[in-house]
Amino acid sequence: MPSDLLAELLAGALDDAAERQSRRSLRDVERAALDRPGAIDALDALAPADRVKIIAEVKRASPSRGPLAEIADPAALAASYADGGASAVSVLTEGRRFGGSLDDLRRVRDAVEIPVLRKDFIADRYQVFEARAAGADLVLLIVAALDQRTLESLHGLVQDLGMTALVETHSGDELSRALDIGAGLIGVNARNLSTFELDQNLFGSLAERIPDGVIRVAESAVKTADDVARYRADGADVVLVGEALVTSDPLRTLSEFLAV
Repeated sequence: MPSDLLAELLAGALDDAAERQSRRSLRDVERAALDRPGAIDALDALAPADRVKIIAEVKRASPSRGPLAEIADPAALAASYADGGASAVSVLTEGRRFGGSLDDLRRVRDAVEIPVLRKDFIADRYQVFEARAAGADLVLLIVAALDQRTLESLHGLVQDLGMTALVETHSGDELSRALDIGAGLIGVNARNLSTFELDQNLFGSLAERIPDGVIRVAESAVKTADDVARYRADGADVVLVGEALVTSDPLRTLSEFLAV
């Protein structure tokens, strides 16, 4: 893998968005976004509760592991997640290394009544508008991928469209930047997106710096219910899980995780 995989993924995502924009203008996508019914309130759906909440992910592949699961019917998988108690569904829409698409998101949106997250490498207004046009209720914003002015601008646009931003961090400095823009949903990703190395201790080292009133999401390094329990003990309100679900019996694994 390249030494800075995040830069490669971001560049590819922007190139793919530019190609889509050449076929469908920003004006058309903006109109479609504004014509959508209102987004589901993800902050309410993911609010702290007596038990951990799970964002269950539709994920076919990853740069670190390669192919994970074929997932011929993402809508059926998402529906099983919702029936199994997931509080939201994350859909990878990046195609080059994760095998996803906006069509996956549309199909999932039509299949569930819980919030849907567009998980991609978002750095452009066009990508935010097309997320809402496809039915997303949440959009991932990765602090490491954005300068502060762009982060603040995209966060504001997400809010203006009635969606919620999951603002992903990987360090104390990035957490401070997320708090500076008023993020209400902050993720701490154990996976370094430049090297794809994992640090399972990262969430615990940062969680106490996330103030009350901000929802804490732990991401990555989840294989077993013990991993979920560890994140919960460290203060996670929500755990985002992908590989552990799609590479196992998803309903059984989800049930085990929700029992924490």
